[in-house]
Amino acid sequence: MDPLKVLFINCTLKKSPEISNTEALWHTVAALYRQQGCQTNQLRVIDFPLLSSTTWDEGSGDEFPQLFEFIQTANILIVGTPVISGMRSSQCQKLIERLQGTYHIQIDPATGQFPLYNKVFGLLLLGDAAGGNHCLAQTCGSSVVGVLNY
Repeated sequence: MDPLKVLFINCTLKKSPEISNTEALWHTVAALYRQQGCQTNQLRVIDFPLLSSTTWDEGSGDEFPQLFEFIQTANILIVGTPVISGMRSSQCQKLIERLQGTYHIQIDPATGQFPLYNKVFGLLLLGDAAGGNHCLAQTCGSSVVGVLNY
């Protein structure tokens, strides 16, 4: 049996290779997954030129389809976001909005399943504890995450 693939999407506002507290927390979590035989990978949303939209592909200059290829290969998707002024980061907001654009794509037209169906979802929040509950509700309550298992 192939090892489970865990993809961490870091929604920090810091471009690579700048140190990110969200990434530091991920390293701790990733070590636990690797102990269980999982493969882990990390991407930063800010490193991909993503145009603002709720569609799948905005054409030239939009790298969401490339980012989504990484998401498709993962069994477990973990989104990490700093909590800034009680809100998830703008990069996390952009990611969720773009994931909504995948609803019209079906991996199996016979069953009508979405490309995110049957992926396990996790969320790492880092920062303001007072805003953490709001970010949790906002992110896990989103219609995109609703089709994932968390």
